[in-house]
Amino acid sequence: MPSHAAPRFDPDLLARHDKPGPRYTSYPTAPQFSPSFDDHALCAAITRSNEEPLPRDLSLYVHVPFCLSPCFYCGCNRIITRDHSRGSRYRMRVEREVDLMAPLFDADRKVVQLHFGGGTPNFLSTADLAGLVGHLRRHFRFDDEAHSDISIEIDPRSVAPAAMADLRAIGFNRISVGIQDFNPEVQAAVNRIQSERETLAVMHAARDAGMRSINVDLIYGLPKQTLEGFRDTLHKVIDLRPDRIAVYSYAHLPHMFRPQQRIDASQLPTPGEKIALLGAAVELLGAAGYVYIGMDHFALPFDELAQARRHGSLHRNFMGYTTHADTDLIGFGVSAISRIGDAYAQNPRDLPDWENAIDAERRPVWRGLVLNEDDLLRADLIQDLMCQGTVDFVDLGRRHGVDARGMLEEAAPRLAPLERDGMVKRSASRVEVTDRGRLLLRVVAACFDRYLAPQPA
Repeated sequence: MPSHAAPRFDPDLLARHDKPGPRYTSYPTAPQFSPSFDDHALCAAITRSNEEPLPRDLSLYVHVPFCLSPCFYCGCNRIITRDHSRGSRYRMRVEREVDLMAPLFDADRKVVQLHFGGGTPNFLSTADLAGLVGHLRRHFRFDDEAHSDISIEIDPRSVAPAAMADLRAIGFNRISVGIQDFNPEVQAAVNRIQSERETLAVMHAARDAGMRSINVDLIYGLPKQTLEGFRDTLHKVIDLRPDRIAVYSYAHLPHMFRPQQRIDASQLPTPGEKIALLGAAVELLGAAGYVYIGMDHFALPFDELAQARRHGSLHRNFMGYTTHADTDLIGFGVSAISRIGDAYAQNPRDLPDWENAIDAERRPVWRGLVLNEDDLLRADLIQDLMCQGTVDFVDLGRRHGVDARGMLEEAAPRLAPLERDGMVKRSASRVEVTDRGRLLLRVVAACFDRYLAPQPA
């Protein structure tokens, strides 16, 4: 069982071990996907999944790429436009993609999760969202309201509070609200001017409309952020009492993400200052009663995510941490990624390529990967680490019909410095992340990543 204690914040430890690397929403990660994976491979993966003795439930993801204005920190696949008619045309193509995909899955497989991400999903009109959700419901069998999550990411700057009741009527029962930082100077530096008043109005309206859960997103490491200013943002968010809070680290990669070239790098916090911002989040959220779930996520003790972590049923996929373990994930829209059985499939990242495939009545498969036995074993291992913080290699091997203890021995050189710093405990058949190492879960997971080049001593 995972430790339920708060993670220990050690700035020196973070400075030594925190380095760029995968967030492990999948294993293998997307850079390993191959363009040789085609529609035939996708259909074969779906067939294998349908034929399993106990077919998995389904999770659906819809990517909406459109935004009204660019946020300079953003690394997501998005298109800046004020032409809302593009949203309606996009919705119709997503529906055609659903028409192409849905018949491949056995009709008795039920949907337990639907998430709209972006971009800005509420760029779509209420009518388009209602139409698209209705189309999905006609083509898939959804579980009942009490056992399914229907969620959407919301930009408070571009949605009226009254729309929360409309979203609830469509069936949405969870919303995720982007805040990032309430400080006006920080907002100006990243081109996201968002008042506290409009944010609070949307959140209060969501509560009044009967939304089951509200998630808030923050980012630390942004230009002009100070410890005092970020603590002020944290206090204001805590007063709002969202059910879940994600505190993401800003990664400044202007060579990869063009909008970030608009950020003045001289205004970014120093590495030490950035670590202090994370420390403030861990301290204040812990003191306010939030449970550390893993990576960047915190939740109230009675939230389903916190309960899943306590009961050992937490799961992680491209949508982050979720309570819906062992589902097949079907992604719709430009750049969306699916995980079906033993395979990943990704749609084209460029909108015209995706549109051309849909218009030609082709499933828009751009690249993907069929996992081999080693991939499946390591994916299960990393899932255990990221969600439970511990791996029993005897039990892992039993689940896969192999002796997995050799993987622990193979990873020993990578684990050794983490062990010396008290981040992990290791025995002949078990590795456990300590409270001291919980803020660096992905660094521990990387020790078992076959695709990563060994780090120098």
